[in-house]
Amino acid sequence: MSSGTRPAGAQDSQVRSDRLEVAASVLALLADRTRLALMERLGRGEADVTTLTEACGAARPSVSQHLAKLRLAGLVTTRKDGRRVVYALRHGHLRRLVDEAMNVADHEIGSLPPHD
Repeated sequence: MSSGTRPAGAQDSQVRSDRLEVAASVLALLADRTRLALMERLGRGEADVTTLTEACGAARPSVSQHLAKLRLAGLVTTRKDGRRVVYALRHGHLRRLVDEAMNVADHEIGSLPPHD
């Protein structure tokens, strides 16, 4: 049965399932400290590998490998600037997601009360 002939409820269920799968994949990628640090830094603007290495405190080869994973997953984009490769977040949703994760951490560390 093609997707055009599926009942609407089945289509909605498949869309929800697909959304959950993609969201879980994004969160799994961000569950690594180095990748999260890279994404947090990129949330403040574009950066090259040297800047990102300094920002997250990891070894350059490790940063390059993590950036490759993020790029392959479509979370970051690149552009050439002379001999440098400059990285950026693909869209603002990712910046806001990382910001919210960091806000949760602030609440946990600072024993701040929950709020909306």
